[in-house]
Amino acid sequence: MIQFGTGGWRAVIGEDFVCDNVRRVAAGIVQLIRAENKGDKPVIIGYDRRFLSKEAAQWVAEVLAAAGIRVWFLHRSAPTPLIMHTVKDEKLYFGIEITASHNPSNYNGIKLIVEEGRDAPLETTHKLEGFIAQAQPQFIPFDRAVAAGTVEYLENPFNKFLDDIIALLDMKALRNRGLRVLFDTMHGSGAYPLMVIFHTARCTIDAMNLDRDAYFGGMMPAPSEKSLTMLQDRVVKGGYDMGIAMDGDGDRLGIIDKTGQYVDANEILCMLYYYLVKYKGWKGGVVRNLATTHMLDRIAESFGETCYEVPVGFKYISSKIDEVDAVLGGESSGGLTVRGHIHGKDSVYAASLFAEMVSVTGKSPAEMMDELRRQFGTFVMVDDNLRFTQEKKDEIQTTLMVDKKLPEFDREVVRVSYEDGCKVYFADGGFVICRFSGTEPLLRIFAESSERASAEAAIRAFKDMLKV
Repeated sequence: MIQFGTGGWRAVIGEDFVCDNVRRVAAGIVQLIRAENKGDKPVIIGYDRRFLSKEAAQWVAEVLAAAGIRVWFLHRSAPTPLIMHTVKDEKLYFGIEITASHNPSNYNGIKLIVEEGRDAPLETTHKLEGFIAQAQPQFIPFDRAVAAGTVEYLENPFNKFLDDIIALLDMKALRNRGLRVLFDTMHGSGAYPLMVIFHTARCTIDAMNLDRDAYFGGMMPAPSEKSLTMLQDRVVKGGYDMGIAMDGDGDRLGIIDKTGQYVDANEILCMLYYYLVKYKGWKGGVVRNLATTHMLDRIAESFGETCYEVPVGFKYISSKIDEVDAVLGGESSGGLTVRGHIHGKDSVYAASLFAEMVSVTGKSPAEMMDELRRQFGTFVMVDDNLRFTQEKKDEIQTTLMVDKKLPEFDREVVRVSYEDGCKVYFADGGFVICRFSGTEPLLRIFAESSERASAEAAIRAFKDMLKV
């Protein structure tokens, strides 16, 4: 059974991610389009640089073309934010990106994007799953669909995306500062647009891991501290102002300070929110998911604003930003968006805005974080990812969500939320959350405290109780 999680459908190549199943998903999308009477506009299909991504994009296009649905196709790989931007800008009903984002290299997947360039909501993906289960795909050869004009190649699809981001940036500050940046593209599809923006800003940007590599150099295509050790080393040795890294489809961001220090997603969110409100004078709150740092709450409170907590899944973040007119929203896994841009994660814009922040403030990321810690305290987040059998998953689910058992903590608990997994809030401002991943077969446990030892103790308490 094909199921869509928080980041779309993802599956292991050669097991479930095979041509027949890709065509089944495409046939389900055809039925969804017909059921919603939205076949009068084209569907844009993009793909990242993973193994089989372009081929899978063509398989999807062949099914849509056979159903008489027009397709916009790309000559080259593209990051997910570009597809979201095109759907929003062209007022399309649907867009599709072939990607497994930050998953291991043996995965691929399909992400459905809906009107206004948003992640497909749960009600849409549930409906789609029903159509897929009954799907009987019909298709015509890709070349024939192109010749017939049902599949049309888009020329210069990046132009509007790039122009809109550049219009949002303080290009004068970037040009005056002239940053030297080392960019680890992680063999992903976000390389081209970011390099164009930085060249336009007259920054020096050197790239590494620019080639297409189905194995992502043997690393996870996620900008984590573990995967960026080479970038850290080269930033220091090359005397760069900072390093930037993106995941495989350009929607997650990692930063390396000039000292080689890794700047995690929580810190990036805090710095950008602080910068936009204090330095640029923006007004509004901030949105985070329930596994993201509570430092954002302290920063928002200092400006007389509110930090809004939502479940995991970027659709909830973008929807809450609209509802409360928040400045930005993001998650500890590395994705964020800013008011006035697209409704999904975009590391091309986020990286560019981060470079603007460094240029305007004259402070390195490490110096900016030191400023925030002096004002708002220290927040240390620790996480652990655990694999399990289906039998163990059922046992954990029962323990957490049915029996609602909790470990014996050595700190006062003020409340517990079961909105998305089990989140325990402590009286000292820390928390621990235990939830199943929506994109991988993992149990994720996150804990935040003012000290690492305290956060680790909270995770250990959950692991001991669950016997994992």
